[in-house]
Amino acid sequence: MDRIKLLLSSAALLLLTSSLTWSAEAKLDVVKLPDAFIPTSVSSYYIADEMGFFKDEGIKPEFVGVVPTPQLVAAVMAGKLDVGGAHANRTIAGISAGAKIQAVVSQSETTKDKPHMVFVTLANSHLHTAQDLVGKRIAIMAFGGCNEYTPYEYLRKNGIPDPKGKLQIVTTPPGKELDALRRGSVDFAGVHMDPKDVLRLGGLRILFTDFDIWGTVGGATPLYFSTKFIKEKPDVVRRFVKAMARTNNWINENPTKAEQIHAKRMKVDPSIVNANHFVANGLIKEDSIQLWIDILNHYHEIKPELKTASIYTNAFNVQPEVPKKGKSKSKSKVPAKVAALTK
Repeated sequence: MDRIKLLLSSAALLLLTSSLTWSAEAKLDVVKLPDAFIPTSVSSYYIADEMGFFKDEGIKPEFVGVVPTPQLVAAVMAGKLDVGGAHANRTIAGISAGAKIQAVVSQSETTKDKPHMVFVTLANSHLHTAQDLVGKRIAIMAFGGCNEYTPYEYLRKNGIPDPKGKLQIVTTPPGKELDALRRGSVDFAGVHMDPKDVLRLGGLRILFTDFDIWGTVGGATPLYFSTKFIKEKPDVVRRFVKAMARTNNWINENPTKAEQIHAKRMKVDPSIVNANHFVANGLIKEDSIQLWIDILNHYHEIKPELKTASIYTNAFNVQPEVPKKGKSKSKSKVPAKVAALTK
C-alpha cells in the first residue's frame, strides 16, 4: 500500500511540475527575430537566447530565418519580424521613406580596437592612399548602409569631392568579401571583422576603418520595433530592451564566450567570429544618429527635415536607480515618456 501511495505521489508531483513548466512557457511573449545575416559578427539575439536573458524577461524568441539587411525594415513593417536592426543609416533611411518604426535600444558601437568595419587589400597591393582607391573595385555585401557610405566618406574626408560613383562596387554574399579579393575579382574589400583577425589570416593589409573617419560615433547599430508594436505592447518592448541591455554588458565582459556561442549557432570556426564592443546598458547616443542624418542628407538620400527625435527613444531603457546612502533601493518606475509614446 505504501508503495502504491509513493508511486501515486510521484506521478502527481510529475504532473504538477509538467503543468507548471507548461504554464510558465505559455506565459512567455513571443518576439519574432531574424537569424544572423553576417556569420563573422556576434549576434546579440543568440547570446540573449543562450544565456536565458530573454526568458528572464518573459520573452520567447522566435527565429524566422535570415533576412538580408536591406529587407529588415520592410519585414518589420509587414509583420514577418517584430524587431529589426542594422547600421543606423538604414533605420534613418527607412523612416525617411515612410516606415513607421522607432529605435529603442543600441547594440554595437565603434572603438579603435574594434571598429564596425575594416577595409582591406592584399599585402602587396599598390593601394595606399584615398586617391589610389578612385576607380577601383570594392567588394561589399550590399549596396547602401555602412558598406557603401563608409568608403565614400573616407574618400570625402581625404579631399576627394563627390565620391559616389568613383568606386566600382561588387556585391558578394556576407563573409565572402575576402574570397573575392584573393581571387583578384576586386582591388579591396569591406568586412565586419576584428582587425586582428584580418591580419591573422595573412597576406592582407588594412587600408582604413570607420574609426579612422569618425572616431567612436560612426558604428551605431540600434534595434527597432514598428510604432504599432510599441503602442500595442509597450511592456514587451520594455522587457526586450532590458534583456538586450543586459546582453550588451555581458558580451563586453565575456567576448570570447560570446564568440563561441555565436560560432556554435552559425556552425563556423570561432577564430573568424568577432564580438564587437557593445554600448553599455544599450543606451542610444544622439550624436551617433545625428552623424548619419547629416551624411545621408549630404548624399540627398533622405528628407532634409528629419530629426533625431523621430528616429529613436531611450524611454523604454529604464536604468536602475542608485539608492542613496542609508536608504533602501526603490523599484524603477516606467518613465512618463513611455506612457506618452503609447497613447
